Amino acid sequence: MTDKVLFVDDEENILHSIKRELRKRFQIHTAGSGTEALEVLKNEGPFAVIVSDMRMPGMDGIQLLAAVKDQYPNTIRLMLTGNADQETAIEAVNKGQIFRFLNKPCPTPTLVMAIALAQRQYRLVNAERELLDKTLKGAITVLSEVLSLASPLAFSSGLRVKSLVGEIARKLQMDNIWQLEIAALISQIGCITLPPNTLYKLYAGQELAAQEEAMYRDHPQIGSKLLEKIPRLEEVAAIIAHQLLPYSALAESRNIKEEVSLGAQILRMAIDFDALLHRDWKRTEALAHLESQPGEYNPELLKILAGIKLGPENERVVAVELRDMSAGMIVEQDIEALNGVLIAPKGQEVTWSLIKGLKNFAQQVGVKEPILVRVRQ
Repeated sequence: MTDKVLFVDDEENILHSIKRELRKRFQIHTAGSGTEALEVLKNEGPFAVIVSDMRMPGMDGIQLLAAVKDQYPNTIRLMLTGNADQETAIEAVNKGQIFRFLNKPCPTPTLVMAIALAQRQYRLVNAERELLDKTLKGAITVLSEVLSLASPLAFSSGLRVKSLVGEIARKLQMDNIWQLEIAALISQIGCITLPPNTLYKLYAGQELAAQEEAMYRDHPQIGSKLLEKIPRLEEVAAIIAHQLLPYSALAESRNIKEEVSLGAQILRMAIDFDALLHRDWKRTEALAHLESQPGEYNPELLKILAGIKLGPENERVVAVELRDMSAGMIVEQDIEALNGVLIAPKGQEVTWSLIKGLKNFAQQVGVKEPILVRVRQ
């Protein structure tokens, strides 16, 4: 976690003085204007703390810290000024949500204490956020695993698609990638309302009857409704709700947030691409099929997809007994019980819960062995 501090002042001698006095205590960076400060934040961030002078030509301290609040909300903001009138202080706090307001000239001990407290606040806020993120992501992963056991046809693609959308999002340098990954994991949650026969036809790529197609088209809204009341999953729910819309409709809509639109575009492309691959289409054939449908998929996203490696090259397919299966393997062929019931479809990642479920099936009904899986060498 960063401890970097950015000082912003249009007077160069003040910046030199601050560096000289504080460089042994803090990792100091400086900028001579608001515009330069935003460039430093963009190119050298993240920063734990920013301390800005109030009176600067062009972009003043209030404008700068308001921009920092919007673009880098995790960075703790301090204002340093020689004009500490009440109106200025109120405006600074309201627009920039200032952590501390310091009068100029500020004694070094006071400044050191303020920065140290700001760094402590940064660590506390980010530690809490990271804990919440990990807890939420962990809970969603468990939910996805449970659903994959209950309805493997609907949920087996979640982990595969999660990996793919994550790669695309990182190529685009998106914010909040975890939201898109969670949306991928549980994008098919609404499919729990579909009859098993309809799910099988979807999995096999067979044409659906009109009534079945209507039920399938409803699943994104059902899934979204299930999730939208969960705190911090509002955007995830929105992405899931729009996952079946074509690129042309998403691009033209003014009622859908840009982040949601892009997330839904990525999710739809990844799900459709993954589905083709797991019907044994070749990668080049699957890409060509998506590219042949104008308006359905974002052309720029298709270019990114074409350049992504789908998995390590050092993988091999092996036949194993149930007792030799381990978490992290990928199912290479549908796993079925001896009575023909599908337990785990091709492409599903093996987890401890899947292994436990297979062992239970083996004791009660029996499982067809050996099992084909992909493993890393």
